[in-house]
Amino acid sequence: MLYLVHMIVDIPGSLGPDEAARIKAEEKAYSQGLQRAGKWPHLWRVVGEYANYSVFDVESNDELHDTLGKLPLFPFMKITVTPLAKHPSAIA
Repeated sequence: MLYLVHMIVDIPGSLGPDEAARIKAEEKAYSQGLQRAGKWPHLWRVVGEYANYSVFDVESNDELHDTLGKLPLFPFMKITVTPLAKHPSAIA
């Protein structure tokens, strides 16, 4: 199942720079592992924002929920999920 996921990150200023750097490094490693596994095939930055649009390819709503919940930055994110279906006019 494909999902379009919009993530907006808002790390509070009260989080120290060293802790923020540690969490970001964990986030990068976790997200790259998902990308290598084919679960996160597309990741795009939103220009001018600390946000992204991503496509996830997972088996179920529950798998997506679990995957997103394990993101190290999850506590600092606003996430919007849109399930995707094949468009009848698509050639691919």
